Amino acid sequence: MRAAFAIAGKDLRQRLRDRSAIVVGILAPVVIAGLMSFAFRGIESFNFTLGVVDLDHGPVATSLVRALQSPQLKSVITLRRLSSASVARDEIRRGVLPAGLVIPAGFSASIAGSRPESVVTLSSDQLPIAGDVTRSAVQSFVSQLNADRLSVYTALAAGAPMSDLSRLASVAGKLRIPLQAVERPVGAQELKVISYYAPGMAIFFLLFTVSYAARSFFVDKSEGMIERMRAAPVRPAEILVGKALSAFVFGALSLGVIGVVTSVAFGASWGAPLPAVVLGFVLVLSVVALTALVIGLSRTQRQAEGIASIVVFGLALLGGNFFFISSAPGVMKHLALLTPNGWALRGFTDLSTLGGGLGTIAEPVFAILVFTAVVGAAAVALAPRAVRS
Repeated sequence: MRAAFAIAGKDLRQRLRDRSAIVVGILAPVVIAGLMSFAFRGIESFNFTLGVVDLDHGPVATSLVRALQSPQLKSVITLRRLSSASVARDEIRRGVLPAGLVIPAGFSASIAGSRPESVVTLSSDQLPIAGDVTRSAVQSFVSQLNADRLSVYTALAAGAPMSDLSRLASVAGKLRIPLQAVERPVGAQELKVISYYAPGMAIFFLLFTVSYAARSFFVDKSEGMIERMRAAPVRPAEILVGKALSAFVFGALSLGVIGVVTSVAFGASWGAPLPAVVLGFVLVLSVVALTALVIGLSRTQRQAEGIASIVVFGLALLGGNFFFISSAPGVMKHLALLTPNGWALRGFTDLSTLGGGLGTIAEPVFAILVFTAVVGAAAVALAPRAVRS
């Protein structure tokens, strides 16, 4: 193993003297993760201004406006009073407002009749989520209103005198629908954008280790370095172990530095230190196995660079390094589970939101180790041919 350590030391010295290695391994992922965090910061604190046109000014309309100003919606919706529906449509069309709500005249009085007036929601194509939120909030209020009307008419149908209509309406107005869907977070805390993209970008640039290590092998081979090593004599396995060891050390160093910097500078959460280190360790092992496989499959430096590029960008796209995999189609979610980076991102996300220790990452670690074992076995089978050819 002394020869393997010597080869690894030589490769690491060359890598650290190369400024591009520092840029790709540390600076670039930190900068890009920070930029993506700033770009998507609005997702964490979504708020929009809703234009409200109240042409009714009755008690039901007042209750609807009050519901839109409830504490649950205060952080999401900011109300702005408008004079007419045409003004609301014009401001939405010009992009001044993302959504509007029109309460027609006679809305409150029509509630007691058989054909109540309908409120109108307006939305812009530029921010459709604002319209969705508005419709959802109004629909919740209307559902409660319909439940109140149904209870009053049920009482009248059961024999209550019409003279009790006002009293029944007052009692019904105090009732609430007993069964409701309430949103509750599953995790211990909300997932920050930076807590997803920090490991996402770190893993993406970690994958470039495959390209660098494979290129380094073929450069040494073209310069006769591999032949001189074998004449030393150094066994083919020691040569590959040395190359793999240098890739492992640099990958682990890159991942560790990015984790510390993004945690301190941007407030990214990677989870508890021990499980995060274990998850990063097995991930780097999978990258080393991929590097060995690329070397085994290639005959020239150009082939190695081409295969490495396909591997790097293919895994990054399938694994969800550039987008939230939870919002992807079902097929993409399943494909992500075929990649080590997809499992690693799932593990880091669970650590950030659910917390916990090694048990939280047991499944991702096992999946990555299985991937590493399969790829590593194929690389070992190809190793002798790679060194001797």
